[in-house]
Amino acid sequence: MFPHYDVIVVGAGHAGCEAAVAAANMGSKVLLVTMNMNTIAQMSCNPAMGGVAKGQIVREIDALGGYSGIITDHTMVQFRMLNKSKGPAMWSPRAQSDRMLFAAKWREMLEAHDNIDFWQEMVTGIIVKDGRCKGVTTSLGLEIKASSVVLTNGTFLNGLIHIGEKQFGGGRAGERAATGITQQLVSLGFESGRMKTGTPARVDGRSLNYNFMEEQPGDVNPTKFSYTDTPPLLKQLACHITYTSEAVHEVLKTGFHKSPMFNGRIQGLGPRYCPSIEDKINRFADKNQHQLFIEPEGWTTCEIYVNGFSSSLPEDIQYKAMKKIRGFEDVKMFRPGYAIEYDFFQPTQLRISLETKLVENLYFAGQINGTTGYEEAACQGMMAGINAHLKVNDEEPFILKRSEAYIGVLIDDLVNKGTKEPYRMFTSRAEYRILLRQDNSDIRLSPLAHKLGIRNMEGRMERVQKKIDDSKAIKKFLAGYSVQPQQINHYLEEKKSAPLTQKRRLDTILSRPHMSLDGLMEILPEVKEGLSKFDHETIQLSEVELKYSGYILKEQELVDKMNRLESVKIKKDMQYNDLQSLSAEAREKLTSIQPATIGQASRISGVSPSDVSVLLVHMGR
Repeated sequence: MFPHYDVIVVGAGHAGCEAAVAAANMGSKVLLVTMNMNTIAQMSCNPAMGGVAKGQIVREIDALGGYSGIITDHTMVQFRMLNKSKGPAMWSPRAQSDRMLFAAKWREMLEAHDNIDFWQEMVTGIIVKDGRCKGVTTSLGLEIKASSVVLTNGTFLNGLIHIGEKQFGGGRAGERAATGITQQLVSLGFESGRMKTGTPARVDGRSLNYNFMEEQPGDVNPTKFSYTDTPPLLKQLACHITYTSEAVHEVLKTGFHKSPMFNGRIQGLGPRYCPSIEDKINRFADKNQHQLFIEPEGWTTCEIYVNGFSSSLPEDIQYKAMKKIRGFEDVKMFRPGYAIEYDFFQPTQLRISLETKLVENLYFAGQINGTTGYEEAACQGMMAGINAHLKVNDEEPFILKRSEAYIGVLIDDLVNKGTKEPYRMFTSRAEYRILLRQDNSDIRLSPLAHKLGIRNMEGRMERVQKKIDDSKAIKKFLAGYSVQPQQINHYLEEKKSAPLTQKRRLDTILSRPHMSLDGLMEILPEVKEGLSKFDHETIQLSEVELKYSGYILKEQELVDKMNRLESVKIKKDMQYNDLQSLSAEAREKLTSIQPATIGQASRISGVSPSDVSVLLVHMGR
């Protein structure tokens, strides 16, 4: 009934879709197995992609040939570049998406791929022989053979939904949980745990009074995520902001004794940085209000996502409290918020390629690894799909360094440190964030994808080379153009910058605080004319690299030092317990994680600099 597949991907959420596409675009024959073909790429929580650090990840996925950025550009209803008031390392693109179009576009692009097959059924186990994964078993008793398997089960592994005192099995509202896999993996020696996440109520937008809310429009000149020719966003839907109040909080408190989070029914750890509304009230008792973002679910629906009002309280309490929110006095609820508890596996049980250490050719990606967020899941899926293909073809794994991508930071953190709560990416997690900006993802990563042989990268490489060449030309023009004091002093005075006393090169003026290339082009027509043939994105990239050249150089020097440690390989059979000079904790952690390089060993929690020195001495370095 089934051919032998190169890669089977279990689960068709954001991780599963990217895993399937990545392996297929490298030439693998892929089977994507999902319990429901109608919920492929479902946005289970908020209908948005990107955000702080997450936007950088989406652009990195796109630069490596993934589809998340393309899908988002085709289906977004609003675009904003966040943190523009801060430095460029913090600028983060975010798009509000049409939930239904997003899923439909993903399915369309998956079905258009001749290397991807589909099967709708629950996977109940994996086939393991001689320590290697050989395929999957299903609820119908089928055995589907493959050279490798990628598990992207999301919140479905023994999923349990909580609404007040009610609880029932499910991986998402209206969908059943997946069973069997956890028990098998535990029997094979894997360590499992429980985590929890939550989602807010959905409401009828026709019942809200937006006159009492603050409008949050999209950018006047919206950009996009993908480096390909995706359509521009010509019209946008507005989001709105409102606030809870002490009256709202008092109503919510009446249900605290029925909260599964407070009475111990939920055992899993929830996300620290995206707490439920009852958790916010409890943890931040001094706050008399909390911000809520009122987000449309799409162009043609009145359904609204109440971002910031995640809750697992009884549905009647949620509704009563909502009616106290300004603008929600006549609200109609579509469905209540809920918490969901699910199984995950400590990611320290994975190699840096996302292959499990206990079972060869088995890969984990997404929330099964303890992460939260579409973007974090999607990038793991992509990397697992790439590496599953490479493993099947006896090639070395594709590993991104911390200095190369946020994706590299995320996977390195997970594998070396593990996580005790749902892991979410932030710019602060990246020590080289001035190098890992959202504007240069294609320059950093597309050459690596091209070298790997990912399909359709040829045209992208031409774009990357043009961007590099144009940026050099822009910098050369700015270095070669000099301005007289009378041309610019009035502008410098407006910006409270010291006036010129003699002719100066424009690139030195641009490096001053509060100077922008857009502003200089407005007052210097010749500069505007000289740069008119270049696109705005490349002009902005060049400006950032000129203004922050000193910081970029310093970070690159740090990267070069760290890369020297990354190049020192550790033998696979290293017996750490024989090295008595290592601390007991270091011996335990190193034996468990089995780092591939000294650089990786240095980032393991519990391994000190002196432990690293012991390793270097032992290795004759």
